Order: sequence, then C-alpha cells, then structure tokens
Amino acid sequence: MLISQLSKITHTPIHTIRYYEKYGLFKGKKKTTAGSNKYTEYDEKTVDKLELIEEGKSIGLSLSEIKELIDVWFNKRISTRRRIDILQKQRKVVDHKIVQLNDVRKRLDLFIDELEKFN
Repeated sequence: MLISQLSKITHTPIHTIRYYEKYGLFKGKKKTTAGSNKYTEYDEKTVDKLELIEEGKSIGLSLSEIKELIDVWFNKRISTRRRIDILQKQRKVVDHKIVQLNDVRKRLDLFIDELEKFN
C-alpha cells in the first residue's frame, strides 16, 4: 500500500509516518518497476508496527525504547516472558511518576492554602 493508504488505515499523518521511517522504526520498499515513479510501498507489518508505536507512546515509552522493542518484537528474538518483563518495567516507571505527581499536587495544595489565608 502507498503512504496515503497507510495513513488512512492507521489514522497517522503522512508526515508522522515519514518521521518514524526516517527515525528507523520501519522501512517501506521502493517500487522500482517501470512507470512506478519510485513510490514507497508498505505492507501489513508496517500497520502492526504503527499500532505498536502508538501503544508504546501511550504508555510513556520514548521513540528509542519503541525502536528497541520493535527490533526484537518483530524479529521474534524476544520471548513472551521478556515482553511481559518490558511492560512490567514500564508500569513501574508509570507508578513512580504517579507518586511524584501526587507529591507535586500536595505541595501545590499547600501553596494554595497558604495564599488563601491572605485573601
């Protein structure tokens, strides 16, 4: 499929697809037959990879972490146990961020309370 079709299927803007490809998250294949205008074509694996990228972003993974995950996930070099371990590690990171944000919220509440005393 062409990039416009990929964009439509995945609801991912074309410029984002190009950015991800340039970053190395996946690679399309150049169609070099006569009259093809050297368009890049993408397969169903690319759709799967774009879905994994969006999922990874939604759980707070960086693009470099997502790239590592894609490299091992799609090359079958990673066991299901290792996949679970990766996701559990990210869950711990999220839990830590929640604790930090709750602390920030408590401090903000204290500042607000102090300011309201002067009002």
